[in-house]
Amino acid sequence: MRAVIVIILIALAAVLAGACVAYEPALEPVRAAAPADPQLVARGSRLAAIGNCRGCHTAADGPALGGGVPLHSPFGTIYSTNISPDPETGIGRWSEAAFQRAMREGVARDGHHLYPAFPYERFTRVTDEDNRAIYAWLMAQAPVKSRPPKNELAFPFNLRAGIAFWKLAFFDEGPRDTPLTAEARGNYLVDGLGHCGSCHSQRNWAQAEDLSRELQGGDAEGWHAYAIESSNRAPIPWTAPDLAFYLRNGFHPKHGISRGTMGLVTDELAFADPADVDAMAQAIVTRMRGHGSPEWAQAVEKAPQSPKGTLAPGEAETNYRTTCAECHNGTAPLPYGGLPLSMSTGLRGESPRNLVNVILHGIAPPGDGRPGPQMPGFAGALSDAQVEALVAWMRANLTDQPPWQDVAPTINASRRMEPSMLRFPPGGTGSDPAATGAR
Repeated sequence: MRAVIVIILIALAAVLAGACVAYEPALEPVRAAAPADPQLVARGSRLAAIGNCRGCHTAADGPALGGGVPLHSPFGTIYSTNISPDPETGIGRWSEAAFQRAMREGVARDGHHLYPAFPYERFTRVTDEDNRAIYAWLMAQAPVKSRPPKNELAFPFNLRAGIAFWKLAFFDEGPRDTPLTAEARGNYLVDGLGHCGSCHSQRNWAQAEDLSRELQGGDAEGWHAYAIESSNRAPIPWTAPDLAFYLRNGFHPKHGISRGTMGLVTDELAFADPADVDAMAQAIVTRMRGHGSPEWAQAVEKAPQSPKGTLAPGEAETNYRTTCAECHNGTAPLPYGGLPLSMSTGLRGESPRNLVNVILHGIAPPGDGRPGPQMPGFAGALSDAQVEALVAWMRANLTDQPPWQDVAPTINASRRMEPSMLRFPPGGTGSDPAATGAR
């Protein structure tokens, strides 16, 4: 009997301790945010473009900032929230203090813990000054009455109280003030507001960033985010000007185009402060130093583009010549001309996922009428075995990299991708955030 009582008391103590850990007070609502200085709003719009606020909080064909974008995880699907200043369904009742807390601590105005699909692991590093500007921009946008679908998470991951324990184990709250020099701003934006590590790093069993493999490549929404540190395998090493061009335009003639969630990122970075984009590009290229050399890059660039013939001719080579070679010969202009595949990071990278995705599903043209690269998908024309053979043949004949070992399961996973994962063509959501939706 005493043992039972002890067990009950221990259980009650654990419940009470959990409640104390999970509890966060609600912050008082505001009737309406006071109009901010237009210069602060304009600055906030440029910062919001770096944070990809619109891309993550605007559903396909939905109103800007109205939420509803599905974010997939091993535990289920989380839908992004409405962050327009609507007082009922958005954040119109949030004070600046509530917004600062959400960015810094991952806690909503009413006190509930936010799922780390909202990357406060990274946003916690953003300065109060930059948060203030983003808040001013958000409150200057047109309110949108929109209720996103409810999250679809399995038990016990649907219990928000558990996030408090996740934070204790994996979340390191950042400083409220970060001294910055001009040289350090690029690193600050890459590691904080730009949240590059959220996609470009591996995740551990609890879906927290594995900082021991920071920026060594990761997966997001069915796409692979390549390594952006010294293990980057781009055939031609990136330069800061080339990377800045890519980040602003969503493609570079020597490196190809952005796809998947990266398409959303580059779509918004076109409207960020050019100096900030330049600083981010320099910071990333600095981390990639040691990969190759200018001389090596020139040699690769001048190398013949014809296959090396590592694998015997057969159906795979025929499929390559009939479906790939004509457009990817390096001479055809956009929108149908493509990068020579021997120069593609997608073919040389650490994962076959993006190559398989593009072969099966193609590249959709920009959704707003702007010119941009496009490509048909071959999901209906090629069987799984044919895609696997084609990928193996290209990897062996057009690169000096070893064979991928996981092509077949990657093809299977790609065919099962939901439409929402494929809606991210470059140019798909972009418009100047300083103007769109402003009231």
